[in-house]
Amino acid sequence: MPTPDRDGPWRTGPIWIASDRPLARLVARPVKNFLKVEAAGGIVLFVAAVAALVWANSPWSESYETLWTTEVVLEVGRFSLAEDLRHWINDGLMVLFFLVVGMEIKYEITTGELRDPRAAVVPIAAAAGGMVVPAVIYASLNAGGEGAAGWGIPMATDIAFALGVVALLGRRIPASARVFLLSLAIVDDIGAIAVIGVFYTDDLSLGWLAAAGAGVLGIVALRRMRVWSFYPYLLVGGFIWLATYQSGVHATIAGVVVGLLTPAKPLLDEAQARRRAREAAPDRLDAKQLRKFQFLLGESVPVAERIEHSLHPWTSYVVLPLFALANAGIYLGGGVLADASSSAVTVGIVLGLVLGKIVGVLLTSWLAVRLRLGRLPTGVSWPMLSGLAMLAGIGFTVSLFIAGLAFPSGSLLQADAKVGILVGSVVAALVGAAVLWLGARRHRPEQPAEAPEPEPAREHQPEPG
Repeated sequence: MPTPDRDGPWRTGPIWIASDRPLARLVARPVKNFLKVEAAGGIVLFVAAVAALVWANSPWSESYETLWTTEVVLEVGRFSLAEDLRHWINDGLMVLFFLVVGMEIKYEITTGELRDPRAAVVPIAAAAGGMVVPAVIYASLNAGGEGAAGWGIPMATDIAFALGVVALLGRRIPASARVFLLSLAIVDDIGAIAVIGVFYTDDLSLGWLAAAGAGVLGIVALRRMRVWSFYPYLLVGGFIWLATYQSGVHATIAGVVVGLLTPAKPLLDEAQARRRAREAAPDRLDAKQLRKFQFLLGESVPVAERIEHSLHPWTSYVVLPLFALANAGIYLGGGVLADASSSAVTVGIVLGLVLGKIVGVLLTSWLAVRLRLGRLPTGVSWPMLSGLAMLAGIGFTVSLFIAGLAFPSGSLLQADAKVGILVGSVVAALVGAAVLWLGARRHRPEQPAEAPEPEPAREHQPEPG
């Protein structure tokens, strides 16, 4: 491919990352290949969480809290926003993560697994059971106590970690199992978002809430006027975030709302875009025609899909790891572990994530199938579903998020909650992976003795997340 060169305008040769230079060969290409692996997002998130724990318990532990409690002020004229660095990540950057979640929900409802009612019944029922039973277990242990507000913590499922574990098990796990877990986690996210918006909201400012509602109507109006430029939506979306933040409703709800409003159908279908491109094809391609072709090709792909594709690397490899780094650093010395082991908050979270998830998911799934409201996905057995139910107990990201809303920052209750989240999520991941692996081995279809197993075809690696 021709590339610019200092010795001449163009030369023929590989781009830098494909070259044989040591930095490209030993660093750039391995990193690029790693990022294509589906489990990569979960691995990076895990590394960030471990780094936070090590840092918070190292001789430099004081610098951990000093960094994340550093105040950052955004000031425009007389208007100013002042929060510490941890809150800017939790209330600001995490909006991008919830924006992607909103678009994933929109996609699943319009064109994905949740569009078919019969196929959607079981994962929806499983998600409902997986939220209610853990919350009941926690509430029964903490009713009337100081930790009662944390009942929403064990309800959550971490999509990145759960799907990362499934990806690490490779081809042993059928694609239908991954789709089931993704659908369950997305419905779980809907429930968690509703819980955050309704139960973990500060005093409401009706004026700012009305302004956020006006912003939502603005996006609807832009869609009705068929405005397809990205920038007006970015401007209005930023206003919705600010108004939601000022209203007392948690600001990440703005990301979900904007994600749900993002068009999930293309402006042009693929055949129409190709026909228009052929009709407009000139003898010589110039900048104006190139821009027109880019528009035609771009608008044959839904806006939600394009934005989600662009944001996934940022949320998987920047936003979520930063969130883990800022929130997973728990000081485990000074009797913290001993206190947590006897804390109703910690015990309630661990039992909710490990026991409540598997009981809730399996019980409601069995009822849905038994009542013939739905069916298990093809290739997914009950032992395999047990493993998926256990993986749903990995609550890490959203559980930490809710813990930060339920309990005061730096309090003993929040420390106990974080210990419970880490222990419960690790146990759920290890036990779930083992059960899923055994279930997959037991129900693997046998190959004919006379025919060798065909070599698998090379497939394009899916996006992480």
